[in-house]
Amino acid sequence: MKTKSLPFLLTLFFQLVSTIAFSQKTATLNSLLDKNAEFIFPQTPDKISKALNIKTVFYEDANEEKYAKWPMKTGLELYCSLGKDNAVNEMFFVTSDNKPVVVEGLPFGLIINKSTLQDSKTKFSKYNAKTQKLGAGSEFPGGSKLTFKKGKRYATLFFDHKNLLKSLGLTTELIDPAAN
Repeated sequence: MKTKSLPFLLTLFFQLVSTIAFSQKTATLNSLLDKNAEFIFPQTPDKISKALNIKTVFYEDANEEKYAKWPMKTGLELYCSLGKDNAVNEMFFVTSDNKPVVVEGLPFGLIINKSTLQDSKTKFSKYNAKTQKLGAGSEFPGGSKLTFKKGKRYATLFFDHKNLLKSLGLTTELIDPAAN
């Protein structure tokens, strides 16, 4: 009887470990999203920091443009450029180092590493969503970019070669692909 219980216990142990290792994580963005699961603009770094309970990391690029980011324990990282008086009028959602962790609770009900290109095309077709294939030199070679405008904001979703969502950007204008 003991020989049968050992494989059962090992199987149970490995199922528990794999469930913990690959579990979905929820981004704690609820207070930053409106009733339609859309990110509320404008924001301030202080409001975002307080809502996420994470200290804001401020930095500048080579052109002395100001940015802020919030790396979360879920593996999700929010970052943005800062406008006049440090106003936040755009936001980008990525997983740090493109970790394969599944993160839900994003704007529009999207889930990183779970939402698919086809589902997103269908969901955002009423906003005249446009799809573009990504080339070999892109961050997600063989993947796709889906862009649409909802209200005053453009949403840009990036998918990998498996058509899984990897990042989301909300901006007031489309970003030139040649921009760094």
